[in-house]
Amino acid sequence: MLHEKHIKLWIDTAIEAAIEAGAVIMKIYKNEIEVVFKADESPLTLADQKANACIESKLKPLGIPIISEETKQLPFDERKNWSSCWIVDPLDGTKEFIKKNDEFTVNIALVENGKPKFGVIYAPALGELYYGLVDDREAYKAKVTEGTTVSDIIQSSQKIGPKKDATTIRVVGSRSHMNEETTDFIEQLEQNSGKKVSLISKGSSLKLCLVAEGAADVYPRFAPTMEWDIAAGHAICNAVGLRVVQQNSTQELQYNKENLLNPYFSIAND
Repeated sequence: MLHEKHIKLWIDTAIEAAIEAGAVIMKIYKNEIEVVFKADESPLTLADQKANACIESKLKPLGIPIISEETKQLPFDERKNWSSCWIVDPLDGTKEFIKKNDEFTVNIALVENGKPKFGVIYAPALGELYYGLVDDREAYKAKVTEGTTVSDIIQSSQKIGPKKDATTIRVVGSRSHMNEETTDFIEQLEQNSGKKVSLISKGSSLKLCLVAEGAADVYPRFAPTMEWDIAAGHAICNAVGLRVVQQNSTQELQYNKENLLNPYFSIAND
């Protein structure tokens, strides 16, 4: 079980790790970006690797195991005995990073018994940081500039929550992964609701943040994601009372599974 007396240290450390990783990423972002491809043909940059090293150096002293996109995964026979773990994506939205459209994030989540407990998402090019504490039922957004400290963030952050538009259902979709299933979902939603449906395109885990802060109402995902893509945003959504459920199911996504690939899912401010 997570110990209450340690949670503040863990939260502060995760936020600090996200900010420092963001600074590392931005140094590379401002220069020529060298891209290589993994075995699954997904892009990888030096920024992914350096940000991962930065985050792990901060989190490892806390003694909680880490699942990260950029670290070789341990066998499930070992992982299944973990009661808690960090789930990290040091650079979510690598395609957006390469395109230089600023919509990429650092994702850090703390998970207990397969459920998210805390998440931080930092978009360094936008200077925006979100974090949510599930047990406290609170999530926040803060502006980050050069020299901003964790203490500054805690003091200046604004509470966020979902909000509905009276006449329009705002659907957020992936900037890089739109497909026919998502288009069909939007058309069906418009027919069933009788309301106008508007589409907001966004990269990385910022899509989950938009629903959590009330800038969008629905995020349907009909494309592959991994646990590290979603865990931090899931925590932020849960903290404001939203559920991240499997498509055609009432079951929420689970973490530290044997297969780290997520099923398709959706988030809705019902």
